[in-house]
Amino acid sequence: MPAPSLWRLAAFLLFLLLPLAVSAQTPHLQRFLVETSPSALVPDATGFGAMRTDVPVAPLLRGSDRIGWAFITSDFVGTTGYSGKPIHIMVAVDDDARILGVSLVHHSEPIVLIGIPESRIRESISGQVGIDLADLANGGDGPELNIISGATVTIMVIDDSIQRSGIRVARLLGLGGLSAQAEQSGPRFDINPEIAAPDSWFDMLGDGTMRRMTLEVGQVNAAFEALDDPRAARRALTDPPETTYIDLYAAQVSVPGIGQEVMGAAEYANLTDWLNEGDHAIFVGGQGLYSFKGSGYVRGGIFDRIVLIQGDISVRFRDRDHRRLGDVATEGAPRLTESDIFRIPAESGFDPAEPWRLQLLVQRDVAALERAFTTFDLGYQLPR
Repeated sequence: MPAPSLWRLAAFLLFLLLPLAVSAQTPHLQRFLVETSPSALVPDATGFGAMRTDVPVAPLLRGSDRIGWAFITSDFVGTTGYSGKPIHIMVAVDDDARILGVSLVHHSEPIVLIGIPESRIRESISGQVGIDLADLANGGDGPELNIISGATVTIMVIDDSIQRSGIRVARLLGLGGLSAQAEQSGPRFDINPEIAAPDSWFDMLGDGTMRRMTLEVGQVNAAFEALDDPRAARRALTDPPETTYIDLYAAQVSVPGIGQEVMGAAEYANLTDWLNEGDHAIFVGGQGLYSFKGSGYVRGGIFDRIVLIQGDISVRFRDRDHRRLGDVATEGAPRLTESDIFRIPAESGFDPAEPWRLQLLVQRDVAALERAFTTFDLGYQLPR
């Protein structure tokens, strides 16, 4: 048994550590309510009320009237940016689940180092004001992308976190007719690890084990023509309209039967060694004029052209969560120019039994230092 002096030392160390443990759970909102002016969030706001004890939100006041609720995005969703550190945004939302205001309150992004003034970031994210989160949660279209060339990851993380955290807050508070998502009742789809996948590429596409999205040049030109920026239409691709812009494939290879068929036994064994408990993985492959990887990840460590979206969560892939795959092992598979595996960390909240989509960001130069952006989605659901 330890000597009494050792017990006293252990108790003293525990006493020192307790404040750290408690502070780690303290909402970010508590700090930023003190540091942020209400009028910086919404011009005619005059104050904040006390933060609620059940949900980290605070009343936003105009005089004695509550005009909305204020919260910090990183209290509800992951907001890790290009720097690898959270980007903290204060958001105000009203009782109709509309965004009243947004304010960048703290970040560690190296945007100034590459010559982008912070004012441009603030101007870009102000486009989130007015979004109807209830409509967005029910499948409505989000606002047009307003990305700053050179700060793609930063802007996408900010916009995405504002919308996802806003929907989550609206559900928790019952704003705009939304309600908290109840636990699924009744039968739930579970993954049977013993089920084998089809043994040919044709059959995998046929039953949905492998999902495909093919975009032609004509489709992409039409998408840019639909944007408000006329410069995007003037920079149209000149290849024949039927030319393959990208032929994109995805499969959920952490499911044993699928992974063994797509990757082969040896590569699948390597995958299982690479994954930590609770992690999942997807295969993404492609060919055509456009690369789903690009080259940005080489410099910044983040793949800025793809994001996995499932309900209110989104997963952006970093270089540490990526491995190249050689040829696809499945019989009849095409020779793809890109074949890659991406790891989905356990802490992301990803549910392998539920549908998800891979969103592809497509960009087009419209000026020397400016680009226009649009997105396309490849949906995925395990065969049932």
